Amino acid sequence: MLIEDFNKVQLSPIEENVGQSLMSIRDLRVWFELRRWGFGHAGNVRAVDGVSFDIRQGEAIAVVGESGCGKSSLMKTILGLHRPTGGDVSFEGVSLSRLDRRGLKWYRSQVGYVQQDPFAALAPFMNIRRILEEPLIVNGVKDRDERTARIRKALEEVKLSPVEDFLPKFPHMLSGGQQQRIVIARAMILNPKLIVADEPVSMLDASVRVEILKLLRGLQESHNLAVIYITHDLSTVRYFSERIFVMYAGKLVEKAFTPDLLREPRHPYTFALLAATSDPDARNAEVYREVPPGEPPSLVNPPKGCRFHPRCARAMQGLCDVEAPSDFEAAPEHLVNCWLYK
Repeated sequence: MLIEDFNKVQLSPIEENVGQSLMSIRDLRVWFELRRWGFGHAGNVRAVDGVSFDIRQGEAIAVVGESGCGKSSLMKTILGLHRPTGGDVSFEGVSLSRLDRRGLKWYRSQVGYVQQDPFAALAPFMNIRRILEEPLIVNGVKDRDERTARIRKALEEVKLSPVEDFLPKFPHMLSGGQQQRIVIARAMILNPKLIVADEPVSMLDASVRVEILKLLRGLQESHNLAVIYITHDLSTVRYFSERIFVMYAGKLVEKAFTPDLLREPRHPYTFALLAATSDPDARNAEVYREVPPGEPPSLVNPPKGCRFHPRCARAMQGLCDVEAPSDFEAAPEHLVNCWLYK
């Protein structure tokens, strides 16, 4: 879809029931040490390097960027799987770095996780009942009737019925779309407050992608869930999120409400992402799309100044290649990490 065509897109409205801040991320840095042949320090991979944002109860946000930009490292840190190198992630005012083992178990019961590959995410030796029952057992739901009731409710909410037909089945007996619905049901089974969805439709057929996104949107609204949607594809976020955060080389380069960003992108990298968005209209097949030259920078030795400047046609010599920009407010609540908007 061409950039100007986004003006015609019907976007999801911002929900009126969005509440107070649920999660706060401040100057988050996640670096991974490199070692030379197992001996000696050889630098750090700066996967996440100074990321800050808030997500409110009932809000859906999208973190968008190409492969290798740091989305997955950010997601795993939010899930409590990586310890921050610096900065802080707090949930309901509690810093994750202060949580002990018991505290992390409580936190992970509050955060559901929808994986990218549903088949790989489901244990092949467990039937659907056992897959959905396991998190309930781990988190101390001892009453079997209660577990059964919650499993039935979860399956009904993800539109897998009649329930009795699915309970004894194994993952390989289901289609890709049905497998992803099971993954979503498992993420919802503990009644979380936050869902982290990592490319939840990228492994699915095009015919079911919007269906799964609408399902997630419906669950978000009915349960007043906060959702972090991780994706590389800007063409899907218009169905789902209130705000978009664009990530490049470990940093957030643009933050805005979804309609504002899709209709009037500001950062040169966001323009590039929109230009790379697939277009199903055959009439646009011959339209030339200008994309930035070169490759994303190494996160071991990122370029000085703005990390996008080696690929940016609008880079200003002596500024963009010398000093890293701050977040500038290009429009109300539209922040751009670019010297063009100083």
